[in-house]
Amino acid sequence: MKPIILLHNPRCSKSREALALLEAAGAEVQVRRYLDEPLNGEELRALASRLEGDISQLVRSSETEWKTLGADSHNVDQVIDAIVAHPRIMQRPIADDGQRAVIGRPPENIQSLLDA
Repeated sequence: MKPIILLHNPRCSKSREALALLEAAGAEVQVRRYLDEPLNGEELRALASRLEGDISQLVRSSETEWKTLGADSHNVDQVIDAIVAHPRIMQRPIADDGQRAVIGRPPENIQSLLDA
């Protein structure tokens, strides 16, 4: 089984549930607390290329920072620039095995990486 990087916020219940799910499955997990160690633009572009679905899923659109930017959630450059400037607007948790990335909302979505 490939190691899975979990972009994690320990204050988020869904993120804690995703970590527990991965650990219970015996997965090799590398936790990255993305608020303490934000992703740069290059890392975000690579992540977006592995993410299943539209780039808009990468943004927590209800966050005040996102709303005040007036950015287009379907524009890759605007989404990446916004997350670099405001890491807390990135959706969480995200599990990434290096080939595919899955947003863990609900945490059970991450199971697809374990089944691959």
